[in-house]
Amino acid sequence: MFPLQRFLLLAMVLLLTFFQARTQQALYKTENGFIKFVSDAPLEFITAESSSLQGLVDIDKRTFAFQLEVNTLKGFNSPLQQEHFYENYMETEQYPFARFSGKIIETVDPENPGEQTVRAKGLLDIHGVKQERIIKCTLKIAGDTIVVSSRFIVPLADHNITIPQLVYQKIAEEIQVDIKAGLTKE
Repeated sequence: MFPLQRFLLLAMVLLLTFFQARTQQALYKTENGFIKFVSDAPLEFITAESSSLQGLVDIDKRTFAFQLEVNTLKGFNSPLQQEHFYENYMETEQYPFARFSGKIIETVDPENPGEQTVRAKGLLDIHGVKQERIIKCTLKIAGDTIVVSSRFIVPLADHNITIPQLVYQKIAEEIQVDIKAGLTKE
């Protein structure tokens, strides 16, 4: 084989390898994941939800990043309660986003349809305070879609969110968070 032919053959092999690697990349994205929080206090039950959870998961690197613009949460028991949530507790002008990013502990096989349970380890950033967390998640894999669902508890004190004494019996110290997001392959 001539040097030019060897070069062309090597270039073709490298090019095919590059394109094969690009098509096999397992990057999944959502722009409209669902998130709900529940505060179940002795004197009041509060719930709010949003369908604006954004997320990106790289299955190959086992990394993830999710974020929510806090003021997209709607529901509450009254408009005044929602306003107090944004302004007094979450201080959304100063801390507009809640984020969770990090690594997936277990290996995920996107070619294996069905349900897989994994743990996501990363930094949960709420109200400007980052806390390392491990959150259990269920993945339902079907074709080019992965549905991520999880339920976890967020203690308000972990994120320097204080409850005034006046409404202490109306706001739970720990908030239940439910997430369900369908991610599609990019």
